[in-house]
Amino acid sequence: MTIGNHLPDFHGLPVFDFPDSVKGEGDATGLPAPESVAWRVAVEAYESQEEWEDAFARFLAAVDTTRVRALVVGAWSDVYDTGPEAVIEAIVAARDRLPALRGLFLADITFEESEISWITQGTVTPLLDAFPELEEFAVRGGNQLEFPATRHERLRRLTIETGGMPVGVVRGVAASDLPALTHLDLWLGTSDYGGDAEVGDLAPILAGTRLPALTHLALRNSEIQDDICAALASAPVVAGLEALDVSMGVLTDDGAAALLTGQPLTHLRTLDMHHNYLSEAMRTRLRESLEPAGVSLDLSDDGASSTDDGNGDVWRYVAVGE
Repeated sequence: MTIGNHLPDFHGLPVFDFPDSVKGEGDATGLPAPESVAWRVAVEAYESQEEWEDAFARFLAAVDTTRVRALVVGAWSDVYDTGPEAVIEAIVAARDRLPALRGLFLADITFEESEISWITQGTVTPLLDAFPELEEFAVRGGNQLEFPATRHERLRRLTIETGGMPVGVVRGVAASDLPALTHLDLWLGTSDYGGDAEVGDLAPILAGTRLPALTHLALRNSEIQDDICAALASAPVVAGLEALDVSMGVLTDDGAAALLTGQPLTHLRTLDMHHNYLSEAMRTRLRESLEPAGVSLDLSDDGASSTDDGNGDVWRYVAVGE
């Protein structure tokens, strides 16, 4: 699976691409109401004739940004070897002009612009520091990504999408104080693309004490999905969840069995395991164990494929890698 389309919606709003043709306030006729959409500002990923910061300046000039609720950052120029430092600086500098901003997505970039593991990132927490009222923050791309431990009083949703999440990012998230966070979604990826975290690095999250409001937990797209499920089987965080997502990774019968034979899961509203390597017998066991209690399951293999090298080794793949 690849990410082939830009976000259709974000923070509960349809995404609207800020037009290249709008140069300033005089061109704003026909634009949607500032609060009615999530504004996507982007330039060409390759050989762009405009820097992202210049496109953002046009956006600030044309739109009443005091009413903007959500911002989606698309491609900046040469995303495969240039980080978003200038992008982040421009947004931080405009924080006083974005008092209503509650949702921010950094790097809504498709594979045609840059494969997820080739998106050059950087330290993204200055955006959280600059917007203390932010409720949703998401970032795509793990190459050079840094997320040092931070504190944010209002953030409710945090999503980090990678083909390989650096262990420093996992530890930074795990050490952060996010008392209002209800949704956490981490795409951990593979070691081939920099995903060097181990289950132990997730311990503060699994303990359920650092994120007291958490109800939706996704630890997915991982080559260590079985180990994650084994840890979740006795993790205190699970008791407070409404939704658990262990999808998109290398999940086999071993991981599913460990999860199923651990602590009760019947309080969950949803358990997402799509893109898996489960046997039909295990799928049946999961359905018979959980569906009578009202748990909504997604057990579709979603095209998960494996290869046999002919020497007895079977190679299985996460949904999103390169």
